[in-house]
Amino acid sequence: MQWVGDANTGCIKTIDQAKLPGEFCWHECRNVDEARHCISTMIVRGAPAIGALGGFAMVLGLQGCEGMDIDQLIERLEESKAVLDAARPTAVNLSWATRRVVALAQVAQSKYGNSCSDLVSIVLREAQRLADQDVEINRAMAKHGSSVVPDGANILHHCNTGALATVGIGTALGVIYECHHQNKNIHVWVDETRPRLQGARLTAWELMREKVPMHLIADNAAGLLMLNGKVDIVLYGADRVALNGDVVNKIGTYKLSVVARENGIPVYAVVPTSTIDLTIPSGAEIPIEQRAAEEVTTIGGVRIAPEGVEVYNPAFDVTPHRYVTGIITEQGICYPPFAKSLKAAKDRAENQIREAFDI
Repeated sequence: MQWVGDANTGCIKTIDQAKLPGEFCWHECRNVDEARHCISTMIVRGAPAIGALGGFAMVLGLQGCEGMDIDQLIERLEESKAVLDAARPTAVNLSWATRRVVALAQVAQSKYGNSCSDLVSIVLREAQRLADQDVEINRAMAKHGSSVVPDGANILHHCNTGALATVGIGTALGVIYECHHQNKNIHVWVDETRPRLQGARLTAWELMREKVPMHLIADNAAGLLMLNGKVDIVLYGADRVALNGDVVNKIGTYKLSVVARENGIPVYAVVPTSTIDLTIPSGAEIPIEQRAAEEVTTIGGVRIAPEGVEVYNPAFDVTPHRYVTGIITEQGICYPPFAKSLKAAKDRAENQIREAFDI
């Protein structure tokens, strides 16, 4: 994902994930509504990636606003934020990124008053910094995470958490790439991840490009592999983590975590601190996005279920913190009690952001 052009006329250029692996092509967003469409239709998906897109989309919301004073520009940013945040209500990185841009504008207003004529450029600089930081955050998580993966490990991975889901090398897949580069002789079991098949379509595509040893499996095969001692560690990402350590991630994560605990297998969520939501006490308070029935009743446009069948299609589930061994962040690995360790990691990261506002 990248910004192309200047602050006043540029656009967002991103890979169209909905067309992979059959077709690799780029998609451009030139206004807030197009960015919202990219997020809601999962042309761009993955919590860090939609956060970065949201930051850049806030710049789009200020284009064509020449002559407005800073109060009007901040109002425009808040309108853009509302539109974007509604596109994927479960993933907190999106609202975190748009809130960060609005906060920057408010800092600029307190410093310059209503005479801040270059606010669009300031917002673009912050959006780019947000994206650049994700690259460094991915590297830090990979380093921390590799320390818990033993040599020769069989890793079970759910959904897609790689370069497609972030700006950098990925969250959980970033850890896997780091272990591969360290010659740890790892092997990855890749859940297909129904119903949108992010594992089959995207994770398998990424790992094959990097020549990481792997097998694609049906989601329901994971339990048998764990029972037979073929899994040493479970790694996945998250779309939101509550204060108590409850993890909201792609549907199916809870089931994997419970079976892993039953079989004595460690489970780690790999998340940037932007995914930690200290305002939410537990996963029970996190809204779960419901998606279209067609995601379940069709595959590749081909119907696999009877016409008129009733469908329940939650995009995410909640894994209670008791099933999570640790949460790997760029600030280090957080262990229970999560309310204490997650708050410490989040506070360190937020202080670093506030100190570095570039206006």
